[in-house]
Amino acid sequence: MSSWRAFAGRHTLAALILAGSLATRVAAQDRHPIAISDFLALKTVGDPQPSPDGSIVAYTVSVVSLEDNRSTSRIHLVDVATGRDRELATGGGSARAPRWSTDGKTLAFISTAEGGAQIWRVAIDSGKAVKVTSASGGVTDFIWSPNGRAYFFYGDVSWPANQEIDQRQGQFPTQARIWTDLFFRHWDEWRVGTRQHVFRAEANDGSITDLTPFDRDVPTLALGGKDLALSSPGTELAMVFNPDSSIATSTNNEIYVLGPDGSSRQTITTNPANDNSPTYSPDSRFIAYLAMAAPGFESDRQQIWLYERATGRRAALSPDWDVSVGAITWANDSRSVIAEVEERGEHVFYRVEVPSGQHSRIVNGGLNSALAIPRRADLLVFLRQSAVRPAEVFVANLDGDGVRQLTHINDEAISKLDLTPLEPFWFIGALGDSIQGWLMKPPGFDSSKRYPVAYLIHGGPQSSWINNWHARWNYAMFAARGYVVAAVNFHGSTGYGQSFTNSISRHWGDYPFEDLMKGADYVADLPYVDSTRMAALGASYGGYMVYWMAGHTNRFRTFVAHDGIYNNLSMAGSTEELWFPLHEFGGSQFSQAARAIMEKWSPANYIGNWVTPMLIVHSQQDFRVDPSEGIQAFTALRLRGIPGKFLYFPDEGHWVLKPRNRRLWWGTVLDWMDQYLRTTS
Repeated sequence: MSSWRAFAGRHTLAALILAGSLATRVAAQDRHPIAISDFLALKTVGDPQPSPDGSIVAYTVSVVSLEDNRSTSRIHLVDVATGRDRELATGGGSARAPRWSTDGKTLAFISTAEGGAQIWRVAIDSGKAVKVTSASGGVTDFIWSPNGRAYFFYGDVSWPANQEIDQRQGQFPTQARIWTDLFFRHWDEWRVGTRQHVFRAEANDGSITDLTPFDRDVPTLALGGKDLALSSPGTELAMVFNPDSSIATSTNNEIYVLGPDGSSRQTITTNPANDNSPTYSPDSRFIAYLAMAAPGFESDRQQIWLYERATGRRAALSPDWDVSVGAITWANDSRSVIAEVEERGEHVFYRVEVPSGQHSRIVNGGLNSALAIPRRADLLVFLRQSAVRPAEVFVANLDGDGVRQLTHINDEAISKLDLTPLEPFWFIGALGDSIQGWLMKPPGFDSSKRYPVAYLIHGGPQSSWINNWHARWNYAMFAARGYVVAAVNFHGSTGYGQSFTNSISRHWGDYPFEDLMKGADYVADLPYVDSTRMAALGASYGGYMVYWMAGHTNRFRTFVAHDGIYNNLSMAGSTEELWFPLHEFGGSQFSQAARAIMEKWSPANYIGNWVTPMLIVHSQQDFRVDPSEGIQAFTALRLRGIPGKFLYFPDEGHWVLKPRNRRLWWGTVLDWMDQYLRTTS
C-alpha cells in the first residue's frame, strides 16, 4: 500500500463527511443569488479515469483566471473508498487527459509545461513528471498501449510538406493563405495546410511514426465521438475518418482497422452515413460503434452496431429502440454495453444486453456523461450535473444502484448561492404534439409578485434544453437577476424520438415558431409572470429564431440574438459544413426548390415588420455562422431606426469561451435586458 493510500485509510468516511458538512454549511439567509464573479469562479470537473482496479479515480479540475484570460487544468486523484482527494504533481503548465498504465502505478497525461501540448508520465506515489513526446503539432488525445511500450496519439501536422504559400512567400512570410478546395476552415480554426493524423510514440525514447500519412483528417474533425480505439491485447487500432472526395458536403465517416504499426488498413463499415465511436469488447470478439442511417444528415438517430471481428458480420444491436445513443462503454464481461442516451431533458444510462439488444435504464437524474468502467472492477464512474450544480464525479454499482457523489470540488461555493431548481412543464404545441419546457424561478421567489421573463431559445436546431449547468446559457445566471427563466424544447429538439427531431428540417419557421408562441402563452398565463415584460434570447438557430420572431410577433419587449442566421441564402454560401444547409433546405442555393425554402424561412424577408429593440452578438472567428449575418441584421435594425446594440468579439468563434469575454458577454446581455424589462411602463 502506498504511503498516500495508507494515510487515507486512517481517516474514516464518517469523519470526512462530517468535516465536509461543517466546512460547507451555510445558513439559508446567508446565501446570495449567483453573480458573474461567482459563475466564473466555479471550477470545471472533467474526464474521470478510474485506475484498473477501481480504487482511485484521476480527473481534471479547470480554474478560470481573468488576469491570464485563460483556464488552467490540473489533475486530481480521489480515493473511491474514502473520498480523500489530492492534486497530482504534474509540473508546470496545464495538465489534462489522465491515462493509467496497466498496473495502475503510473499516470500519463497531456501537459503544456514544455513545447506545447505533449505526453508526460509520472508515478502516482512519488517521482517527477517526465516528458515523453516532442510532437511538432502537439497532442490532442492519446491511448496508452496495454504493454506500456507505445502511445497512440493524434495531433496536427503540416500537410502537404511543401506548400504553395511557402514557396511564394520565401523569406518574406505573411499571414496570407491559399486554398483550392472546400472545408478550409472548421468551427473556429483555419485548416488550410493542416491535417490531423494518428501517430505512434515509443515509450522508451519518444520516437514518433505517422500511422496515417495521407491527405485526410484522422480521426475525423466533424460528427465523430471517441474515434480512436485499441484492442484489449493492443494488436489492432480502430479509427474514424471520412474518405469522400468532398468532405464539406459529406457525413460519410467510416471506421477503419489497422495494425499497431499502421499496416493492413481496411474499412469495416460501408454505410454511406456517419459511423463513429468504435470500441473493442474486452474479450476482443466485437467492435461496437455508433451509426446513423441518413447520408448528409448530422442529427439522425445514432444506433449501436456490432461488428464481429472473426466473421466480419455487422448488425444493429437494438434497431427498434427509438432513441439516439450518444456514447457507449463495454462492461467487463463483454455481455453488455452501457449507453448514454438523451431522454426528455436529461442524459441517462441504459444497459444494453449483447447480443439480444434488450435495454434497461440504470442511471437517471440530470445530465450523466463521461462514463468509464475500471478494467478489473464492476464500477460505474461518471460525471453528473444539473441546473443547480456543476459537474462532479459520481460512482455507482454496475446495475446503477448505490449512486454517490465522489468529488466535492464546488460544494462550498455552491452552498453559498441561492439557486432554485429547474421545473418541467408541458403543453400542446404544433401538430397536436406534447411539448416539454423548463422553468426556473428567481431566488427569493414570492408568489404574490409578478416577474419579468427571460425566454431562452436553443440552437442546433436539432438540440435541446437539458437539466444541466450550462457553461454559456446558464439558467441560474438569468434567474439571479430577478427573471423567471423559460426554455422550450420545440419541434426539432432531441430526446423526444427521431420523428420529432426530424420535423424541423425544411420547417424552420412554422412548427418551432408555433411551439414557442404557445409556450410563451403558457408562461404568460402563470400568476407570477408579468407578460408585458418578456425578452427572447437565442444563439445559432436560436439567434435565427430571434430574427424570425422580430418579423412575426411584437409580444416581446426586447431581443438578444447571438450568432444568429439572418439570411438563409448568404449563410448557405458562407458556412463551412455544407451538408447542414444541403439537408435542412433540401439542396444548395443553386437548386430552385431549395432556394425557395431558404427564401420562405429567411428572416431577412420580414424586416419590414421589425419594431423591437435588439442586442446582437457575433464573433469574427465564427466559421459556422459568418459574422456578416449579424452585421446584416444590425444594419437592418438601425436603418429602420430601431434601438440596437452590437457586441463584437474579434477573438471568439461560435461560442464565447475566454474568461474576460465571458464576463463581458454576461454583463452586456443582462444589463441590456434590465434596461427594457425593469420598468413596467
